[in-house]
Amino acid sequence: MKKSQRKRTADHQTDRAFRESRLSRFTQALLREWKRLDLPVIKAEVVIAVSGGADSVALLMSLDELIKSGRIDLKLQVAHLNHRLRGKASEADARWVASLAKRLGHAVTNGSVDVKRRAAKTGDNLEQAARRVRYEFLEKTARTLGAKLILTAHTMDDQAETVLLNLLRGSGAGGLGGVAPVRPIAPDSEILLARPLLAWALRQDTENYCRQQAIEFRTDEMNLNEKFVRVRVRRQLLPLMQTFNPRVVAGLSRTAELLREDTRALNRGAARLLELSLEDETGTHLRFDLLALAPPALRRRALRLWIEGCRGDLKRLERAHVLAVERLVLGERGGRVIELPGGAKISRKRGLLKYIG
Repeated sequence: MKKSQRKRTADHQTDRAFRESRLSRFTQALLREWKRLDLPVIKAEVVIAVSGGADSVALLMSLDELIKSGRIDLKLQVAHLNHRLRGKASEADARWVASLAKRLGHAVTNGSVDVKRRAAKTGDNLEQAARRVRYEFLEKTARTLGAKLILTAHTMDDQAETVLLNLLRGSGAGGLGGVAPVRPIAPDSEILLARPLLAWALRQDTENYCRQQAIEFRTDEMNLNEKFVRVRVRRQLLPLMQTFNPRVVAGLSRTAELLREDTRALNRGAARLLELSLEDETGTHLRFDLLALAPPALRRRALRLWIEGCRGDLKRLERAHVLAVERLVLGERGGRVIELPGGAKISRKRGLLKYIG
């Protein structure tokens, strides 16, 4: 390399290091994770969910820092959903988020849904209903704008809480894998949901960053209400576990990551087993000779995939239903029928399982 080329390369590296040094430590960490997740850095429209709490405000402020420093070229659309659970406080949160977005120079989309009414209609609890309407709102906002990426500000603390909640429910590896840092917002959707704080940021980190930036954040008193199981996990169980291991949150996050890797491998094997076992193109008839020879973990996953493909979802399907279908596979008598939630049935006859919708 010529001397002039070496000098230009050295100058470029020095300039890059200088620009990076001007970023806050929090934002440098976000940039590293952003690149690790292979998220877009140029000419992309991105929807970011902002509740007004420290986590989402920190993510918004940090992305704003990256954009204004020239490190990424994104058009941010701030999205805020009023769940109508806290009366005037909820309305104040919406106004506060809109004001912050305007001050930073980003567009905002506000939505409003009566979550209590939705929960009463669907039978979900408040947390489930709020989560469902939130993602529906974010997906609708992204589709309206033509955005292919939605961001939420879930942290490592959220991951640890999710793993513990699923452990308390008796979940398998899928549930204990927590939430993924990147996934489609809905099955077969081209819109991705990304959580770029999930693998490295603690709740304390987001609060400290907001204070360093001299930005206040909103506090939702429902996050302190211990009638909700997640809040009790956050305020009682995790602090107790930290007396045994101060880094238990990071440990649970690492465990979740390992289990997600194992689950992906098992799902690939189960999908191949199902592919080899399908009898016809309709997908409703299943040969069970290979299934009977497969390890139980793969067999049960293949049966769940088959049922999901036939029904369109796994709503209200429990382990007991999968085990009942497995007994059809391993049994010797035909003519037996298993009833699934929602009215569908699975029968065994002449070497085949048949799904009857």
